[in-house]
Amino acid sequence: MPPSTDRVPFGIYVHVPFCAARCGYCDFNTYTPSELAGSGASPDGWLDAVRRELELARSVVGSRPVDTVFVGGGTPSLLGAERLATVLDEVRSTFGLTPGVEVTTESNPESTSPSFFEGLAASGFTRVSLGMQSAAPHVLRLLERRHTPGRAVAAAREARAAGLEHVNLDLIYSTPGETDDDLRASLDAVLAAGVDHVSAYSLIVEDGTALARRVARGEVPAPDDDVAAARYELIDDRLTAAGMPWYEVSNWAASPEAQCRHNLGYWLDGDWWGLGPGAHSHLDGARWWNVKHPARYGAMLEAGESPEAGREELTESDRATERVMLRLRLVSGLAVELLDDAGRAAAEQAAVDGLLDPVALTEGRAVLTSRGRLLADGVVHRLLAGDPTPVPA
Repeated sequence: MPPSTDRVPFGIYVHVPFCAARCGYCDFNTYTPSELAGSGASPDGWLDAVRRELELARSVVGSRPVDTVFVGGGTPSLLGAERLATVLDEVRSTFGLTPGVEVTTESNPESTSPSFFEGLAASGFTRVSLGMQSAAPHVLRLLERRHTPGRAVAAAREARAAGLEHVNLDLIYSTPGETDDDLRASLDAVLAAGVDHVSAYSLIVEDGTALARRVARGEVPAPDDDVAAARYELIDDRLTAAGMPWYEVSNWAASPEAQCRHNLGYWLDGDWWGLGPGAHSHLDGARWWNVKHPARYGAMLEAGESPEAGREELTESDRATERVMLRLRLVSGLAVELLDDAGRAAAEQAAVDGLLDPVALTEGRAVLTSRGRLLADGVVHRLLAGDPTPVPA
Protein backbone atom coordinates (compact mmCIF):
# COMPACT_ATOMS: atom_id res chain seq x y z
CA MET A 1 0.00 0.00 0.00
CA PRO A 2 1.18 3.60 -0.55
CA PRO A 3 2.72 5.31 2.47
CA SER A 4 0.78 7.76 4.61
CA THR A 5 0.07 11.09 2.93
CA ASP A 6 0.40 13.15 6.12
CA ARG A 7 4.00 14.03 5.21
CA VAL A 8 5.78 15.20 2.08
CA PRO A 9 6.85 12.13 0.09
CA PHE A 10 10.56 11.65 -0.55
CA GLY A 11 11.85 10.00 -3.70
CA ILE A 12 15.25 9.06 -5.09
CA TYR A 13 15.83 9.42 -8.81
CA VAL A 14 18.91 7.72 -10.28
CA HIS A 15 20.09 8.82 -13.71
CA VAL A 16 21.93 6.22 -15.81
CA PRO A 17 23.70 8.10 -18.63
CA PHE A 18 24.59 5.12 -20.84
CA CYS A 19 22.99 4.05 -24.13
CA ALA A 20 24.13 1.52 -26.74
CA ALA A 21 23.11 3.96 -29.49
CA ARG A 22 21.39 7.32 -29.70
CA CYS A 23 17.82 7.40 -31.03
CA GLY A 24 17.21 10.06 -33.65
CA TYR A 25 14.64 11.99 -31.59
CA CYS A 26 16.48 11.88 -28.23
CA ASP A 27 17.96 14.94 -26.51
CA PHE A 28 18.39 13.36 -23.06
CA ASN A 29 21.67 13.49 -21.15
CA THR A 30 22.95 10.17 -22.48
CA TYR A 31 26.20 8.92 -23.98
CA THR A 32 27.14 6.06 -26.28
CA PRO A 33 30.39 4.11 -25.89
CA SER A 34 32.03 6.06 -28.73
CA GLU A 35 31.04 9.36 -27.11
CA LEU A 36 32.66 8.31 -23.83
CA ALA A 37 35.81 6.81 -25.37
CA GLY A 38 38.90 8.19 -23.66
CA SER A 39 36.94 10.01 -20.94
CA GLY A 40 37.46 7.37 -18.28
CA ALA A 41 33.70 7.15 -17.63
CA SER A 42 32.33 3.63 -17.16
CA PRO A 43 29.37 1.91 -15.51
CA ASP A 44 31.48 0.83 -12.54
CA GLY A 45 32.92 4.32 -12.15
CA TRP A 46 29.40 5.72 -12.33
CA LEU A 47 28.29 3.31 -9.59
CA ASP A 48 31.14 4.40 -7.32
CA ALA A 49 30.16 8.04 -7.87
CA VAL A 50 26.50 7.31 -7.11
CA ARG A 51 27.57 5.75 -3.81
CA ARG A 52 29.48 8.92 -2.95
CA GLU A 53 26.55 11.15 -3.88
CA LEU A 54 24.26 9.05 -1.69
CA GLU A 55 26.58 9.76 1.25
CA LEU A 56 26.36 13.46 0.40
CA ALA A 57 22.57 13.24 0.20
CA ARG A 58 22.36 11.61 3.63
CA SER A 59 24.52 14.38 5.14
CA VAL A 60 22.11 16.99 3.74
CA VAL A 61 18.75 15.25 4.19
CA GLY A 62 19.42 13.36 7.40
CA SER A 63 17.26 10.43 8.44
CA ARG A 64 14.37 10.27 5.99
CA PRO A 65 13.10 6.97 4.58
CA VAL A 66 12.48 6.76 0.85
CA ASP A 67 8.97 6.31 -0.53
CA THR A 68 9.89 5.79 -4.18
CA VAL A 69 13.00 4.99 -6.22
CA PHE A 70 13.10 5.56 -9.97
CA VAL A 71 16.07 4.54 -12.12
CA GLY A 72 15.93 6.33 -15.47
CA GLY A 73 18.15 7.30 -18.33
CA GLY A 74 19.60 6.52 -20.72
CA THR A 75 19.24 2.77 -20.68
CA PRO A 76 19.35 1.43 -17.12
CA SER A 77 18.90 -2.15 -18.32
CA LEU A 78 22.38 -1.96 -19.90
CA LEU A 79 23.75 -2.09 -16.34
CA GLY A 80 22.25 -5.54 -15.81
CA ALA A 81 20.14 -6.74 -12.89
CA GLU A 82 23.12 -7.14 -10.55
CA ARG A 83 24.26 -3.51 -10.78
CA LEU A 84 20.67 -2.27 -10.51
CA ALA A 85 20.23 -4.40 -7.39
CA THR A 86 23.39 -2.83 -5.99
CA VAL A 87 21.96 0.66 -6.59
CA LEU A 88 18.81 -0.27 -4.67
CA ASP A 89 20.85 -1.85 -1.87
CA GLU A 90 22.85 1.37 -1.53
CA VAL A 91 19.68 3.46 -1.27
CA ARG A 92 18.25 1.00 1.25
CA SER A 93 21.35 1.02 3.46
CA THR A 94 21.76 4.80 3.28
CA PHE A 95 18.20 5.99 3.89
CA GLY A 96 15.96 3.00 4.45
CA LEU A 97 12.80 2.28 2.48
CA THR A 98 9.23 2.82 3.62
CA PRO A 99 6.85 -0.16 3.80
CA GLY A 100 5.27 -0.61 0.39
CA VAL A 101 8.04 1.34 -1.35
CA GLU A 102 7.68 1.68 -5.14
CA VAL A 103 10.90 0.86 -7.02
CA THR A 104 10.95 1.41 -10.79
CA THR A 105 13.51 1.05 -13.52
CA GLU A 106 13.25 2.05 -17.14
CA SER A 107 14.44 -0.59 -19.59
CA ASN A 108 15.02 -1.01 -23.29
CA PRO A 109 13.32 -4.22 -24.43
CA GLU A 110 16.45 -5.27 -26.38
CA SER A 111 18.61 -5.36 -23.24
CA THR A 112 16.24 -7.42 -21.11
CA SER A 113 15.56 -11.13 -20.62
CA PRO A 114 13.55 -13.36 -18.27
CA SER A 115 16.59 -13.69 -15.99
CA PHE A 116 17.03 -9.91 -15.96
CA PHE A 117 13.47 -9.40 -14.74
CA GLU A 118 13.80 -12.23 -12.21
CA GLY A 119 16.87 -10.49 -10.81
CA LEU A 120 14.99 -7.22 -10.51
CA ALA A 121 12.06 -8.80 -8.70
CA ALA A 122 14.33 -10.71 -6.32
CA SER A 123 16.21 -7.54 -5.35
CA GLY A 124 13.09 -5.52 -4.52
CA PHE A 125 12.09 -3.75 -7.73
CA THR A 126 8.31 -3.52 -8.01
CA ARG A 127 7.84 -1.81 -11.35
CA VAL A 128 9.42 -1.65 -14.80
CA SER A 129 8.84 0.85 -17.60
CA LEU A 130 9.63 -0.41 -21.10
CA GLY A 131 10.22 1.79 -24.14
CA MET A 132 7.96 0.36 -26.85
CA GLN A 133 7.17 3.54 -28.86
CA SER A 134 5.34 1.70 -31.67
CA ALA A 135 4.49 -1.71 -33.09
CA ALA A 136 5.02 -0.47 -36.65
CA PRO A 137 8.45 -1.36 -38.10
CA HIS A 138 8.64 1.76 -40.29
CA VAL A 139 7.87 4.02 -37.30
CA LEU A 140 10.61 2.38 -35.24
CA ARG A 141 13.02 2.86 -38.13
CA LEU A 142 12.25 6.57 -38.38
CA LEU A 143 12.72 6.93 -34.61
CA GLU A 144 15.94 4.90 -34.92
CA ARG A 145 14.82 2.45 -32.27
CA ARG A 146 16.81 -0.77 -32.29
CA HIS A 147 14.25 -3.25 -30.91
CA THR A 148 11.95 -5.29 -33.11
CA PRO A 149 8.20 -4.56 -32.98
CA GLY A 150 7.30 -7.65 -30.95
CA ARG A 151 10.12 -7.49 -28.42
CA ALA A 152 8.49 -4.90 -26.13
CA VAL A 153 5.36 -7.02 -25.74
CA ALA A 154 7.42 -10.14 -25.05
CA ALA A 155 9.49 -8.24 -22.48
CA ALA A 156 6.37 -6.97 -20.72
CA ARG A 157 5.05 -10.52 -20.43
CA GLU A 158 8.43 -11.70 -19.10
CA ALA A 159 8.40 -8.96 -16.49
CA ARG A 160 4.95 -9.94 -15.25
CA ALA A 161 5.91 -13.62 -15.21
CA ALA A 162 8.98 -12.77 -13.13
CA GLY A 163 6.75 -11.28 -10.42
CA LEU A 164 7.10 -7.55 -11.02
CA GLU A 165 3.86 -6.04 -9.75
CA HIS A 166 3.47 -3.23 -12.26
CA VAL A 167 4.59 -2.92 -15.88
CA ASN A 168 4.41 0.18 -18.08
CA LEU A 169 4.79 0.48 -21.83
CA ASP A 170 5.76 3.83 -23.39
CA LEU A 171 4.27 4.91 -26.73
CA ILE A 172 5.24 7.78 -29.02
CA TYR A 173 2.51 8.92 -31.40
CA SER A 174 2.16 11.28 -34.40
CA THR A 175 5.53 10.24 -35.82
CA PRO A 176 5.73 11.25 -39.51
CA GLY A 177 4.54 8.30 -41.59
CA GLU A 178 2.48 6.76 -38.79
CA THR A 179 -1.15 6.04 -39.73
CA ASP A 180 -4.22 5.60 -37.57
CA ASP A 181 -4.04 1.88 -38.28
CA ASP A 182 -0.40 1.82 -37.14
CA LEU A 183 -1.43 3.37 -33.83
CA ARG A 184 -4.38 1.01 -33.46
CA ALA A 185 -2.03 -1.93 -33.98
CA SER A 186 0.30 -0.52 -31.32
CA LEU A 187 -2.59 -0.22 -28.87
CA ASP A 188 -3.69 -3.76 -29.67
CA ALA A 189 -0.18 -4.95 -28.85
CA VAL A 190 -0.07 -2.95 -25.61
CA LEU A 191 -3.34 -4.41 -24.39
CA ALA A 192 -2.33 -7.92 -25.43
CA ALA A 193 0.80 -7.56 -23.30
CA GLY A 194 -1.27 -7.39 -20.12
CA VAL A 195 0.36 -4.25 -18.72
CA ASP A 196 -1.38 -2.10 -16.12
CA HIS A 197 0.10 1.27 -17.09
CA VAL A 198 0.66 3.13 -20.37
CA SER A 199 2.49 6.39 -21.04
CA ALA A 200 1.95 8.05 -24.43
CA TYR A 201 3.71 11.15 -25.71
CA SER A 202 3.34 13.10 -28.92
CA LEU A 203 6.62 13.21 -30.82
CA ILE A 204 8.49 16.48 -30.27
CA VAL A 205 11.30 17.40 -32.64
CA GLU A 206 13.98 18.71 -30.28
CA ASP A 207 16.65 21.10 -31.52
CA GLY A 208 20.03 19.48 -32.04
CA THR A 209 18.73 15.96 -32.63
CA ALA A 210 19.25 13.86 -35.74
CA LEU A 211 15.50 14.01 -36.38
CA ALA A 212 15.53 17.82 -36.23
CA ARG A 213 18.26 17.86 -38.87
CA ARG A 214 16.24 15.54 -41.11
CA VAL A 215 13.16 17.75 -40.75
CA ALA A 216 15.23 20.86 -41.52
CA ARG A 217 16.56 19.21 -44.68
CA GLY A 218 13.03 18.32 -45.77
CA GLU A 219 13.66 14.58 -45.62
CA VAL A 220 10.68 14.01 -43.32
CA PRO A 221 7.75 16.30 -42.47
CA ALA A 222 7.35 17.85 -39.06
CA PRO A 223 4.65 16.30 -36.83
CA ASP A 224 1.20 17.81 -37.37
CA ASP A 225 -0.62 19.23 -34.32
CA ASP A 226 -4.09 18.33 -35.60
CA VAL A 227 -2.98 14.76 -36.30
CA ALA A 228 -1.46 14.57 -32.82
CA ALA A 229 -4.73 15.70 -31.24
CA ALA A 230 -6.73 13.08 -33.14
CA ARG A 231 -4.22 10.37 -32.19
CA TYR A 232 -4.41 11.37 -28.53
CA GLU A 233 -8.18 10.98 -28.61
CA LEU A 234 -7.79 7.57 -30.23
CA ILE A 235 -5.39 6.47 -27.47
CA ASP A 236 -7.59 7.81 -24.69
CA ASP A 237 -10.76 6.23 -26.07
CA ARG A 238 -9.13 2.85 -26.53
CA LEU A 239 -7.37 2.69 -23.17
CA THR A 240 -10.39 3.97 -21.26
CA ALA A 241 -12.62 1.36 -22.93
CA ALA A 242 -10.09 -1.28 -21.87
CA GLY A 243 -10.36 -0.27 -18.21
CA MET A 244 -7.28 1.94 -18.11
CA PRO A 245 -8.46 5.55 -17.57
CA TRP A 246 -6.19 8.58 -17.56
CA TYR A 247 -4.79 9.90 -14.29
CA GLU A 248 -2.34 12.39 -15.81
CA VAL A 249 -2.53 13.95 -19.25
CA SER A 250 0.01 11.51 -20.73
CA ASN A 251 -0.52 8.52 -18.42
CA TRP A 252 -3.18 5.84 -18.00
CA ALA A 253 -3.43 3.15 -15.31
CA ALA A 254 -5.63 0.15 -14.61
CA SER A 255 -5.98 1.01 -10.90
CA PRO A 256 -4.81 3.59 -8.36
CA GLU A 257 -2.14 1.11 -7.24
CA ALA A 258 -0.78 0.98 -10.81
CA GLN A 259 -0.23 4.74 -11.00
CA CYS A 260 3.41 5.81 -10.88
CA ARG A 261 3.82 7.17 -7.36
CA HIS A 262 7.29 8.52 -8.07
CA ASN A 263 6.00 10.76 -10.85
CA LEU A 264 3.03 11.77 -8.70
CA GLY A 265 5.62 13.06 -6.24
CA TYR A 266 6.87 15.44 -8.95
CA TRP A 267 3.37 16.59 -9.85
CA LEU A 268 2.25 17.02 -6.23
CA ASP A 269 5.18 19.11 -4.97
CA GLY A 270 7.08 16.29 -3.27
CA ASP A 271 10.78 16.17 -2.45
CA TRP A 272 13.36 14.12 -4.31
CA TRP A 273 17.10 13.76 -4.65
CA GLY A 274 18.43 13.16 -8.14
CA LEU A 275 21.56 11.01 -8.24
CA GLY A 276 23.79 10.87 -11.30
CA PRO A 277 25.11 13.20 -14.02
CA GLY A 278 22.61 15.85 -15.04
CA ALA A 279 20.05 14.75 -12.43
CA HIS A 280 17.78 17.37 -10.84
CA SER A 281 16.76 17.51 -7.18
CA HIS A 282 14.12 19.36 -5.14
CA LEU A 283 13.97 19.83 -1.39
CA ASP A 284 11.61 22.23 0.36
CA GLY A 285 11.55 24.83 -2.39
CA ALA A 286 15.21 24.56 -3.42
CA ARG A 287 16.04 23.05 -6.82
CA TRP A 288 19.49 22.13 -8.10
CA TRP A 289 21.06 20.03 -10.83
CA ASN A 290 24.29 18.13 -11.36
CA VAL A 291 27.02 18.54 -13.94
CA LYS A 292 26.11 16.63 -17.07
CA HIS A 293 29.16 14.65 -18.17
CA PRO A 294 29.70 11.32 -16.37
CA ALA A 295 33.48 11.80 -16.20
CA ARG A 296 33.19 15.26 -14.64
CA TYR A 297 30.47 14.03 -12.28
CA GLY A 298 32.64 11.16 -11.06
CA ALA A 299 35.79 13.29 -10.75
CA MET A 300 34.07 15.91 -8.60
CA LEU A 301 32.70 13.35 -6.18
CA GLU A 302 36.01 11.50 -6.02
CA ALA A 303 37.63 14.82 -5.06
CA GLY A 304 35.12 15.26 -2.26
CA GLU A 305 33.19 18.00 -4.06
CA SER A 306 29.48 18.32 -4.69
CA PRO A 307 28.61 17.65 -8.36
CA GLU A 308 26.10 20.51 -8.27
CA ALA A 309 26.16 22.66 -11.43
CA GLY A 310 23.46 25.17 -10.55
CA ARG A 311 20.73 25.97 -8.05
CA GLU A 312 17.63 28.10 -7.63
CA GLU A 313 15.52 28.98 -4.63
CA LEU A 314 11.87 29.00 -5.65
CA THR A 315 9.83 31.95 -4.44
CA GLU A 316 6.33 31.41 -3.16
CA SER A 317 5.10 32.85 -6.46
CA ASP A 318 7.23 30.32 -8.38
CA ARG A 319 5.83 27.47 -6.33
CA ALA A 320 2.25 28.67 -6.78
CA THR A 321 2.77 28.82 -10.56
CA GLU A 322 4.20 25.32 -10.64
CA ARG A 323 1.30 23.94 -8.60
CA VAL A 324 -1.12 25.22 -11.23
CA MET A 325 1.01 23.90 -14.09
CA LEU A 326 1.46 20.43 -12.62
CA ARG A 327 -1.70 19.70 -10.65
CA LEU A 328 -3.98 20.71 -13.49
CA ARG A 329 -2.47 17.81 -15.48
CA LEU A 330 -3.90 15.29 -12.99
CA VAL A 331 -7.35 13.73 -12.98
CA SER A 332 -7.66 14.94 -9.38
CA GLY A 333 -7.25 18.46 -10.72
CA LEU A 334 -6.33 21.70 -9.06
CA ALA A 335 -7.96 23.11 -5.92
CA VAL A 336 -9.64 26.34 -7.04
CA GLU A 337 -8.58 27.98 -3.78
CA LEU A 338 -5.02 27.99 -5.15
CA LEU A 339 -6.10 30.51 -7.82
CA ASP A 340 -6.52 34.24 -7.33
CA ASP A 341 -9.82 35.98 -8.11
CA ALA A 342 -8.88 36.55 -11.75
CA GLY A 343 -7.81 32.92 -12.07
CA ARG A 344 -11.15 31.75 -10.67
CA ALA A 345 -13.00 33.90 -13.21
CA ALA A 346 -10.85 32.40 -15.96
CA ALA A 347 -11.68 28.92 -14.66
CA GLU A 348 -15.41 29.70 -14.81
CA GLN A 349 -15.07 30.75 -18.44
CA ALA A 350 -12.94 27.70 -19.22
CA ALA A 351 -15.78 25.53 -17.91
CA VAL A 352 -18.23 27.36 -20.15
CA ASP A 353 -15.85 26.72 -23.05
CA GLY A 354 -15.79 22.99 -22.33
CA LEU A 355 -12.17 22.94 -21.13
CA LEU A 356 -12.87 22.30 -17.44
CA ASP A 357 -15.45 19.98 -15.88
CA PRO A 358 -18.28 22.25 -14.64
CA VAL A 359 -19.43 19.78 -11.97
CA ALA A 360 -15.94 19.44 -10.51
CA LEU A 361 -15.61 23.22 -10.57
CA THR A 362 -18.71 23.63 -8.40
CA GLU A 363 -17.02 21.22 -5.97
CA GLY A 364 -13.93 23.40 -5.81
CA ARG A 365 -11.62 21.64 -8.29
CA ALA A 366 -10.43 22.57 -11.75
CA VAL A 367 -10.37 19.31 -13.73
CA LEU A 368 -9.59 19.16 -17.44
CA THR A 369 -12.19 17.74 -19.81
CA SER A 370 -11.16 15.63 -22.80
CA ARG A 371 -11.00 18.80 -24.90
CA GLY A 372 -9.16 20.57 -22.11
CA ARG A 373 -6.44 17.95 -22.09
CA LEU A 374 -5.74 18.67 -25.75
CA LEU A 375 -5.29 22.34 -24.83
CA ALA A 376 -3.79 21.87 -21.36
CA ASP A 377 -0.94 24.36 -21.79
CA GLY A 378 -3.38 27.01 -22.96
CA VAL A 379 -5.69 26.38 -20.00
CA VAL A 380 -2.76 26.74 -17.60
CA HIS A 381 -1.85 30.05 -19.24
CA ARG A 382 -5.42 31.33 -18.91
CA LEU A 383 -5.67 30.44 -15.24
CA LEU A 384 -2.32 31.99 -14.39
CA ALA A 385 -2.93 35.11 -16.46
CA GLY A 386 -6.52 35.44 -15.23
CA ASP A 387 -7.69 35.54 -18.83
CA PRO A 388 -11.49 35.00 -19.07
CA THR A 389 -11.65 35.43 -22.85
CA PRO A 390 -14.00 32.82 -24.36
CA VAL A 391 -12.39 30.22 -26.59
CA PRO A 392 -13.94 29.87 -30.07
CA ALA A 393 -15.94 26.67 -30.52
